[in-house]
Amino acid sequence: MFLQVVLLLAGLALVVFGADYLVEGASAIARRFGLSEFVIGLTIVGMGTSAPEMVVSFIGAAQGNADIALGNVVGSNIFNTLLILGVTALLLPMPITAGNRKKDIPMNIVITILLIVLGLEMTLFGFGADGLSRVDGAILLTLFIVYMVQAFRQKEQAEPSPEETKPVKPWLAVVMILGGLAGLVYGGNLFVDSATSIAKALGVSDKFIAITILAGGTSMPELATCVAAAVKKKGQLALGNIIGSNVFNLLLILGGSALIHPLSFVDISYVDLGVLLASSLALLTSCFVGRKNVLDRLDGAFFLLLWAAYMTYLIIRL
Repeated sequence: MFLQVVLLLAGLALVVFGADYLVEGASAIARRFGLSEFVIGLTIVGMGTSAPEMVVSFIGAAQGNADIALGNVVGSNIFNTLLILGVTALLLPMPITAGNRKKDIPMNIVITILLIVLGLEMTLFGFGADGLSRVDGAILLTLFIVYMVQAFRQKEQAEPSPEETKPVKPWLAVVMILGGLAGLVYGGNLFVDSATSIAKALGVSDKFIAITILAGGTSMPELATCVAAAVKKKGQLALGNIIGSNVFNLLLILGGSALIHPLSFVDISYVDLGVLLASSLALLTSCFVGRKNVLDRLDGAFFLLLWAAYMTYLIIRL
């Protein structure tokens, strides 16, 4: 038990320091090449912090286990939006740009609806099957490529923070990004493995571990990165990280998983899909409720309440 506690703390330390270096390196790259911190968060950081979900889902698909591949992504996106953005907004209210409001947030909603429509063909239209076929996977992957191309075309540039006086050399920024990602992924895996061992030693059920530790564990890189971004007052990087991670999860990870092995929606409940859609819609409402065009502390508290209600529902149904 003592060794597992030490490994738990070591994993946590790697995640914290990895997130710090990732944010610094990504911000330096953004300034160097004239890209906004949001775009860097949407692409490089968003994809990098979703690496744990990709590994878990692809392995699950290869083993023919749709529950792992699909449940991991659905749970991760809910965790990303409601818990991570909720916590980040409490630490640092995040401005929502015109581009976020008119393009990025609506696109996240459209992609979520598309996933539900493709996954519930039999229920909604009376043909096919409830799940993602290889054709559906190819559609999602094609949309991912289109989305990434459009994302890199965004020229909206964030102003540098007041404390950023000395520019970071490009090679050093790349090393910081790669090192930060490595720390996040390895530290996150170490944290999840040791936390799972401790929970089992304490007699906690496997299902409860899956819903809490594992679901949250694969999203730990996003949480650490967003908190680090909030502390450094880089709200757009945090927002871009979550939207990018969600898009990456839905289009690339589920698209790739469906190509590896068709995914059945049989064990995904309407409540799970409803909360997934509600979480994407909640992000849109923050543009118009409270402080307009700001993801403020009131929005953060509302997100956390939704997440707590969903977790309570899952625990009651254990």
